Order: sequence, then structure tokens, then C-alpha cells
Amino acid sequence: MNVLVVEDNPSHVKLMSAVLRDAGNSVNCVETAEETFAAIRRNQPQIILLDLALPGMDGLALVRRLKADPDSRLIPIVAVTAFPDLWGRRSALDAGCNEYMLKPLDTRSLARRLAAIAGGASNGMN
Repeated sequence: MNVLVVEDNPSHVKLMSAVLRDAGNSVNCVETAEETFAAIRRNQPQIILLDLALPGMDGLALVRRLKADPDSRLIPIVAVTAFPDLWGRRSALDAGCNEYMLKPLDTRSLARRLAAIAGGASNGMN
């Protein structure tokens, strides 16, 4: 599966990409909302793992833009945050995310959960 990780924290990028690559996924990483659209055009991800606390544009604003863009509106998005008081599950789902996860992520089930979400989205389940 081709995964786009949108995350500005280098240690989180390293962990997420290692876990996902070890599970056989192709992983591309960007640090900002602005880089996300070019990465989508370049790599056509099957799912986006998106930190909500990004520099510049916050993650929910980015989700709304992605869902409004014909090139990215069907790509499942998994919101990730360490700040549930700022970005709650309901606000993430209302913005268009398919799933919501809290940091620290459960690295044992991360790849499996993303595959299930991407598979469900491609079958019209999400």
C-alpha cells in the first residue's frame, strides 16, 4: 500500500515510516500542508496519515481542502494527534477524516489498521 505521512516531528516521521515500511508499505513523508498536494500528485497515495498539529495550516483545514479537491477527495485520511483537547475525534470526522488516532500510536497495529481503513474506503465502507 502507498502511504503518505504528513508529520512535522522528525522522530514521529522516523517511527511511522519504519513501522509502515517494515509491514511492506511504500511510504512518502512531507512536513507541511503545502507539500501535501504535490506529494499526492507525485505518488497517488492509497491513504494519508495526517498529524493535525502542522506548522502553518492546521490539519483540519488541510483535510477540508483535500476533500474539496477532485484529485484527493477519495483518499482516506487518518487524523493523528497528541492534543485531543484541541482536535477532538468529532471535529476530525466532521472535517472529512475516515479515522482518528491518538499519539503515541500503537505501532503493533498501525499498518493493519491503515490497511483495513484503506480497504474499507475502496469498497465504499468509509
